[in-house]
Amino acid sequence: MTATDPALTALAQGWCALSLLHGRIEAHIERALQTRHDLSVREYSLLDVLSRQHNGEGGHLQMKQVADAVVLSQSATTRLVTRLEDRGLLSRYLCPTDRRGIYTDVTDAGLTLLAEARPTNDKALREALDEAARNPELAPLVRAVESLHAPV
Repeated sequence: MTATDPALTALAQGWCALSLLHGRIEAHIERALQTRHDLSVREYSLLDVLSRQHNGEGGHLQMKQVADAVVLSQSATTRLVTRLEDRGLLSRYLCPTDRRGIYTDVTDAGLTLLAEARPTNDKALREALDEAARNPELAPLVRAVESLHAPV
């Protein structure tokens, strides 16, 4: 394949469209969450991921798992956890079976804020997808996103 290969050009255009869709959605949600709840998209995502932990086997996430879930480096995730802990939205504690492990839980205040912010996030996501669906280049990607189902 050469640099002018139509397949590579189409692939690059598809990647650009996907990147554009992601950027538009994230920016729209960011504005809504910041305005109404003083939360960033990353903060909301972190609260959401951590709120889904449970006390059963494998129920608590290690920092690397949290970082992977919110698509950040471990150091950036640790800084984000610290910011939210300083705001009283998260708390950390030692793993009861491995004193080297530190777990993070969402506090009652964090759960309350998350519950208040979830409808804002969902509404902003819907608005951003509806707007993108009007763009012929993005419409197929919107349909693909809408056809995805949550893992069981």
